[in-house]
Amino acid sequence: MKIKRLGLLVLTTLALVAMLPLSAAAGGAQHVSWDIISLGSVPLAPPITFNPGGVASAQAPDGESITLTGSGTFVAPSGSNGGSGAVTGGGTWVTSFGGSGTYEVTELVTWEFASPQILLIGGLPVTDNTGDNTKRANGTAVLKVAFSDGATGVLTVGCHGPGAPDGMFEGIATTKGFKTYYTVPVPVPAVNEGRTLFHVE
Repeated sequence: MKIKRLGLLVLTTLALVAMLPLSAAAGGAQHVSWDIISLGSVPLAPPITFNPGGVASAQAPDGESITLTGSGTFVAPSGSNGGSGAVTGGGTWVTSFGGSGTYEVTELVTWEFASPQILLIGGLPVTDNTGDNTKRANGTAVLKVAFSDGATGVLTVGCHGPGAPDGMFEGIATTKGFKTYYTVPVPVPAVNEGRTLFHVE
């Protein structure tokens, strides 16, 4: 009798699991978009608007800076944040010592979701022209990239937006060949650069 009851319990559980969406049953892959954004106004003022087409910079130890535009998407596999070739996107690059071109994202190294973003900023609604406003997120993505001059690198995109925990930067850092552009300036209210945004499905 106990064996029959146990068998029924197992069958019932398996039937319920089978009815769940695959993402829920398996822990769920995250479909993420990222953008280097531009604000509708600086300093931030109503109407608060996030637009595509922004720029972000970082500096190497020798004083050279690199400035990127860019956007893209990736799928972070369920149970493992990295090693995914399900990526799109890229943008442009220019360095202060000379050189410019484009770059392409080739692989997701890792994605760490930090928190959802607060929907209202200062009590005001947001117009998000880069994605679904209700799916804005804070986090950090590390992406392998290929530059148009033949160099390769690793791009880190950090979004420390409304509601984000401490310990992460806002903006980008990257390697390009052997050079490390790891000094990330803190965005200032009067300058419309150095801001990023994620949307998570």
